[in-house]
Amino acid sequence: MLGFVGRCVAAASASASASSSQLLRPVPAALFRAVAAGSRRDYAAQTAPAPKAGVATGRIVAVIGAVVDVQFDEGLPPILNALEVQGRDTRLVLEVAQHLGESTVRTIAMDGTEGLVRGQKVLDSGTPIRIPVGPETLGRIMNVIGEPIDERGPITTKQFAAIHAEAPEFVEMSVEQEILVTGIKVVDLLAPYAKGGKIGLFGGAGVGKTVLIMELINNVAKAHGGYSVFAGVGERTREGNDLYHEMIESGVINLKDTTSKVALVYGQMNEPPGARARVALTGLTVAEYFRDQEGQDVLLFIDNIFRFTQAGSEVSALLGRIPSAVGYQPTLATDMGTMQERITTTRKGSITSVQAIYVPADDLTDPAPATTFAHLDATTVLSRAIAELGIYPAVDPLDSTSRIMDPNVVGQEHYDVARGVQKILQENTTTFLSKLSTWWDPSKRRWPRPTSWLRSTREQPLQSPTRVCVWRRSHVACRVFKDYNKKNPCI
Repeated sequence: MLGFVGRCVAAASASASASSSQLLRPVPAALFRAVAAGSRRDYAAQTAPAPKAGVATGRIVAVIGAVVDVQFDEGLPPILNALEVQGRDTRLVLEVAQHLGESTVRTIAMDGTEGLVRGQKVLDSGTPIRIPVGPETLGRIMNVIGEPIDERGPITTKQFAAIHAEAPEFVEMSVEQEILVTGIKVVDLLAPYAKGGKIGLFGGAGVGKTVLIMELINNVAKAHGGYSVFAGVGERTREGNDLYHEMIESGVINLKDTTSKVALVYGQMNEPPGARARVALTGLTVAEYFRDQEGQDVLLFIDNIFRFTQAGSEVSALLGRIPSAVGYQPTLATDMGTMQERITTTRKGSITSVQAIYVPADDLTDPAPATTFAHLDATTVLSRAIAELGIYPAVDPLDSTSRIMDPNVVGQEHYDVARGVQKILQENTTTFLSKLSTWWDPSKRRWPRPTSWLRSTREQPLQSPTRVCVWRRSHVACRVFKDYNKKNPCI
């Protein structure tokens, strides 16, 4: 008996060894190319509008707020497919979230469900939610399903893309680390942005967050000719309207021709949770087209990323899932990672994301901001106390951080100057703000040069030589690096 067991163990070990040797064989390069090719979004195959509804027909059997149950006679639509409710004056799109059994699916509505009744006809579109993409979206405002809401007529484009897509494969990603020059001196020097990175923008109301976003869009458009996409997630409708008109006044959006540099996607706080949970993906899809098809370095602004998490929590509760810590959805990390991993640099272009982050009750250990922090490459902190002193942008140079602030990335000279400036700001004081209060010169009615240098004005040309001034107790020592200006104008 023992001999039989020994033979069995030996045979199993040999089989496992053979399997391990097969697993450890090098993967052919052709397989990597095939995987990469399969992961690319085929825009050429999506040049026609979405297929006409009629793949499957169902009827509404239950309406519970933003959740709608639909029963199909034959053939269930896949998860994440878009369904369209018939017999309504306005278009209502439902997204399949669960299969309940008995030929019934549970869906999330992308708009209000007022007026829906049991028995109403629903058609399966055959695809996930598809939105228009391409240069025609620049200067326009869309909602979560790609419909224009700026009263300027339809978006005349032949390119459409689904809002749900896989992140780029690792063989498509670029391993080079490069600075995205924003033209805002305090950012470029002390907390530079990486192309394809994710930046957290911390700031409350009235500290200049919108102004900083406007300046970033303006500078990137002028210096790089790049495009920007703004996704308003669960914020005030008034703020979205103000931002749109400010962009028109500044020339970022041109209503007379096609020279606009930004596309806007809004899902404001009056929208149902389904729309707020998907509008960030809609904006990301628009940005992905410019990156993958036109090789652009795109700026993606998400205001506010906390509302994305909050909407996901509402949807999860409506679907009957058991809540996780602090009442958030159990899929919080998965939902966040699925979106954040699509924001990256590829061999063709990059998407650099600036995400406004609301911290509930200033608790950084809250699961929502804590999950977001894991994906950030840099943080730009806007201080209300600095804004009250009239210093704009009100960036706190000591709290703001960047992953690429490394001599191997930014260069030894840049690194030494940045660390030197931060060291001077920390000397003889416990906080930067207490030093600012002692720096004001009433006789000259101005701030000294280090503080003045941290300020930015629109009149300052992006590529003009600038000075890095070191404030000492009795004098100001300045060095001018004009030769390095071509690589990074802030040095």
